Amino acid sequence: MAATSVTQRLETMTDEGTLKADPAQFAVAGALDRVLEALADVKPAGKGSGKLSRLFGRSRRSDGPLAEGLYIYGSVGRGKTMLMDMFFEAAPIADKRRAHFHAFMADVQERISQHRRRLKAGEVKEADPIGPVAEQIIGENRLLCFDEFTVTDIADAMILSRLFSALFERGCVLVATSNVAPDDLYKDGLNRGLFLPFIKTLKENVTVTTLDSDTDYRMEKFEGRPVYLTPLNAETRQKMDETWKVATGGAAGKPEEIELRGRKLHVPQASGSFARFTFDDLCKKPLGAADYMAITDRFSTVFIDEVPVLAAGQRNEIKRFIILVDTLYDRTIRTVISAETLPEELLVERQGREGFEFERTASRLFEMRSTDYLAAHREKWAK
Repeated sequence: MAATSVTQRLETMTDEGTLKADPAQFAVAGALDRVLEALADVKPAGKGSGKLSRLFGRSRRSDGPLAEGLYIYGSVGRGKTMLMDMFFEAAPIADKRRAHFHAFMADVQERISQHRRRLKAGEVKEADPIGPVAEQIIGENRLLCFDEFTVTDIADAMILSRLFSALFERGCVLVATSNVAPDDLYKDGLNRGLFLPFIKTLKENVTVTTLDSDTDYRMEKFEGRPVYLTPLNAETRQKMDETWKVATGGAAGKPEEIELRGRKLHVPQASGSFARFTFDDLCKKPLGAADYMAITDRFSTVFIDEVPVLAAGQRNEIKRFIILVDTLYDRTIRTVISAETLPEELLVERQGREGFEFERTASRLFEMRSTDYLAAHREKWAK
């Protein structure tokens, strides 16, 4: 019989020996199961007499969510994503959405832009887009599940309070994971005072709990694996794939877009705080320091496949690779690379300014494999 609760799923996995029993995970599983039980009592959306009846059924409160949601925070690698997977699979309603928070907010910003275009064209009359956008979202999904809830963009910060007030009023249930407590969201952000009402609204509509396991299970499996693999061959590709699976808990990852100054930066594979690119994705396209900083704002670990030996004539690629490595190093990003050869041999001829600067690049690539660097990464990203 299939598990119908998160707790049952955990019990099955521990009984089978595929997972260590962890009291902290079981405590969070119990909290998730209480949300499942509340959702199970909600009448499915049907053909009621009115719009609200169609959306929410008779169990909807007029001033709040269908069920109290849950906000789970804790350090990376403690099992938050795994528990979210179990919860989302078991959630007993069809109109549910699982998304990374950044992807959701990119969708919200696009909906707002569409509403404003329609307003300008005379197709709608309501000047404020928040209400109509909230109606669209809740009409599609009553349950929203977010991985990696974090706020770094001022445009997102400024609309969150009004947007989620509208969503909660319309019955939305929110379940989210994050590396930080609600009170630390958008910490030190520009005009943070305007963001604080969102924290109050959030805490009024979700239960806040922490997953404070002492063990970083993901990193426990990750430790000891090489982070710089060479040469480029089938064995290296297999090792990169294996390391990715270990790091992401078996997730293949999905494409993602990062909003950046009115344009979108494509991420070929993303899973939680992990991203995977090829060298061509990052260094053959017209990217610069702002793009690489946006990546390191969003991800704690970056995989880069197929770094080739660079000829002197590939000046643009060389410059981008230098800037990329500088950014990853300065921000203490764990970087897993497959390359044609060793760092000091990646540039065939050391000419001009790029040749001089590549000495630093090779040195940093070497240091980024060190125990001290990886320990600094763990300390930074565990906060």
